[in-house]
Amino acid sequence: MAVNAWLSLLVAGIMETGWAIGLKYTEGFSQLVPSVVTIALMGGSFYFLSKSLETLPVGTAYAVWTGIGAVGTVILGIALFGESRDMLRILCLLFIVSGIIGLKIFSVD
Repeated sequence: MAVNAWLSLLVAGIMETGWAIGLKYTEGFSQLVPSVVTIALMGGSFYFLSKSLETLPVGTAYAVWTGIGAVGTVILGIALFGESRDMLRILCLLFIVSGIIGLKIFSVD
């Protein structure tokens, strides 16, 4: 059961990354297809987050969900939009990743 909750949380985090990046393409929700895709990803992300909360503690799940979204969004921002690859920025990402790993390791399921 706990494995399914963590998988749901991973899917939710990936979908969060998708909708965060999708916002860039909606141009203020003036573009139909990117807007529909972004809204669908938002709904899916919340759904999978809610499924993970059936098993996982809310604080842990929320922190991991936002962490996955933040890290994924920064990585895609670098890859797709040429955002800064400054070493301090990358170091901060590693801190977020280490926090996510720590929450997974020390979470009581």
